[in-house]
Amino acid sequence: MSTFAISTSSFDIDNNPPIQQLLQNGMQVTTNPHRRKLTEDEIIELLQEGATGLIAGIEPLTERVFQSASNLKVISRCGAGLDSVDLAAAKKHGITVFNTPEAPAQAVAELTMGLILTLLRQIRQIDQSVRNGEWPRTQGRLLAAQTVGIIGMGHIGRRVARLCQAFEATVIAHDPYASQVPADVALISLEQLLATADIITLHLPYGPDTHHLLNAKAFATLKPEAIVINAARGGLVDEDALLAALQAGKVSTAALDVFEQEPYHGPLIESGNVILTSHVGSLARESRQLMEIEAAENLLQGLIKAGLINNG
Repeated sequence: MSTFAISTSSFDIDNNPPIQQLLQNGMQVTTNPHRRKLTEDEIIELLQEGATGLIAGIEPLTERVFQSASNLKVISRCGAGLDSVDLAAAKKHGITVFNTPEAPAQAVAELTMGLILTLLRQIRQIDQSVRNGEWPRTQGRLLAAQTVGIIGMGHIGRRVARLCQAFEATVIAHDPYASQVPADVALISLEQLLATADIITLHLPYGPDTHHLLNAKAFATLKPEAIVINAARGGLVDEDALLAALQAGKVSTAALDVFEQEPYHGPLIESGNVILTSHVGSLARESRQLMEIEAAENLLQGLIKAGLINNG
């Protein structure tokens, strides 16, 4: 019996037409039993039943995984990033890789805006004070008065730029590979952006060249009261250096939706001036449904092209 696997921590199989088509073609599905990001050993175990296709989360898809999954022919990432996939190894093993770059973009952009506004107006702290019987008259900051520096001008970065402009913020950006930039967004060097921006938000892929892009040296160049947002990939930020910058007052506040190790249990949990969320950037109901359907359609078409199921 031909099988495919779904490794994401959650996935709506019942309301996904391409998945239903795969099942009607006689395929069986195995799903993630842990309901979290899988380790390398766990994804190997999930694929051990001979799966020909995989709808992937952010687990490490390595040479070792591909060696053990000899029947695997199609990987469809449920999301935009491909940094968790060894693309060279996938090509070597004849595995086709897809992703869904557009589907989660609006959800991540809107979460980014929510984090920015929450930090600027200190919403979390005020809420806690009111619950403690206080009535603080806390003075926040206007987004309209800030310069927002966006690092990475892909699908998500461009949306964040347009949303910030709708709030009348000044937007600057850094992306040496940018092909499209919204009007009135100045492309500048990374050094200029770090020295100029009041708010720095990351929207770029993770890789060897971007590992710890924001490190102690970068934090030392920021403006006073700078805000840092990372809803992209955990490895982009040196978390220890960020904690030191927060403690020293070099970074006023920060918000992280992604971490080098997830689930996150590190020392930033003890910091009162950082918001931590659990990698929920794409988890808006409408975007998640679109992303899952697109990922399943990519898998379906990949299996059809590979001759592993019949078209229709």
